[in-house]
Amino acid sequence: MSTKKPLFIAFSSQKGGVGKSTFTTLVASVMHYRLGYNIAVFDADFPQHSLVKMKARDLAMVMENEALKKQAYKQFTAINKKAYPITPCKADNVLEAAHTFVNDSPIAVDMVFFDLPGTVNTPGILKALAGMHHIFTPITADRVVMESTLIFTQLLQDVIMKKGETSIKTINLFWNQVDGRESTPLYQVYNQLIKKLGLSLMQSQIKNGTRFRKESEADSKTVFRSTVMPADERLMKACRLDLFINEFLKIIQL
Repeated sequence: MSTKKPLFIAFSSQKGGVGKSTFTTLVASVMHYRLGYNIAVFDADFPQHSLVKMKARDLAMVMENEALKKQAYKQFTAINKKAYPITPCKADNVLEAAHTFVNDSPIAVDMVFFDLPGTVNTPGILKALAGMHHIFTPITADRVVMESTLIFTQLLQDVIMKKGETSIKTINLFWNQVDGRESTPLYQVYNQLIKKLGLSLMQSQIKNGTRFRKESEADSKTVFRSTVMPADERLMKACRLDLFINEFLKIIQL
């Protein structure tokens, strides 16, 4: 029986398509397979449960691809542990389910990642978010994304956190899908607004790339977004995910 209390972490956004499920997978896989932490994931994005379905596809892909099968065998032999579990759940009871899982786990769980629904109208979503220790929110230089994100982040910070009935320690915005061709002043304007609102913005910026929008292909020799293997280190550097991971670790202070 485990007595250690893990960190509860969510990549959360009130706008779809900004990368919360992708980052849940990317960071969980690097933590579990490459950095040695014991990870669990709860997929509360009902009813699609996209991460549960992704894991099934990832396992099938590895078995059908000889190069990836050899990499996976070498990986799991070296780390001597299984793939991290992904448990389907609903937002209104996900905290209880996670605590039960942690208490019943024969090994100490270091971090639990939560993939939560992207709408404030979902039953239980505010309770679930209030139960997180750290929330990371991807943002893009889009007016609609920024407006909805900043309003909701202010709600979390100024209402939920200040009431004291929460586990939240930090809420961290970070730029995703940054295109080097876009106007730099645009980001400067948004950065100033975020600072003026008293919100926390990570220094790391994730560069845009097609790899974020696709999983491993049948003849691929490397993986990026996968639930059973960590992202290839060269691909991580190309989009600056390696710098993000370093800053992420400093923030959560595990």
